[in-house]
Amino acid sequence: MYKNDKKTNLFIILGAFFITNAIVAEFIGTKIFSFENTFGFKKFDINILGFEHLSFELTCGVIVWPIVFIMTDIINEYYGKKGVKLLSYLAAIMISYAFIIVFTAIGTTPADWWVKSGEGKNIDNMQHAYHAIFGQGLWIIIGSLVAFLVGQLIDVRIFHYLKLKSGEKNLWLRSTGSTVISQLIDSFVVLFIAFYIGNNWSLNQVLAIGIMNYLYKLALSILLTPLLYVVHNIIDKYLGKDLAHRMMREADGTYESN
Repeated sequence: MYKNDKKTNLFIILGAFFITNAIVAEFIGTKIFSFENTFGFKKFDINILGFEHLSFELTCGVIVWPIVFIMTDIINEYYGKKGVKLLSYLAAIMISYAFIIVFTAIGTTPADWWVKSGEGKNIDNMQHAYHAIFGQGLWIIIGSLVAFLVGQLIDVRIFHYLKLKSGEKNLWLRSTGSTVISQLIDSFVVLFIAFYIGNNWSLNQVLAIGIMNYLYKLALSILLTPLLYVVHNIIDKYLGKDLAHRMMREADGTYESN
């Protein structure tokens, strides 16, 4: 960390958190969980576009994506478009690098004893289990990366457009507005590439599942608004009023040095 350089230190912390959560979300996303069963709710049983009994069965990636949403808006607030774009491109590169390393590990020849080491845990073949958990289809990887980048780039543009139109005080408006629109696109892009192109899903199925995913993200973006203010206030106290205000003015291009 750089002594007395709060602006740089904050960027390093936010960037590390942003990229780490983006990578983690990709790998824990192989598990699909039932939102209703996890929290003890009755299943919603929604019918959409001819698909019946839909409920909120979501990738575990949604557990940490809310943190990415918050980090995106905070980075937007203090470092502007350049900051978000830099970290988004870095995250995409690091995610790609992580997948290359994982697939390299999957491709290595396992030790004979290790293959059988899971028998006491009802795992017949550790190599197959390892591949099933960490290995993802190419179209899923491409879909998630494209959706991530498109969502981030749209988010940053809408965020600053709303900030210029509504002023600095309406953090809830620019945060929720940018997330609602960017995640609408993200929700359908990933499914279209991964499952319509890559897995022969019908367009109606993509739309039905996409709507369910988006409803969850929409509700979450609204519920997380108070947390965004908490993080914003913590950062303001860390930076100090003058530096925080100057960084926000620099981020939206309205700062003029004397």
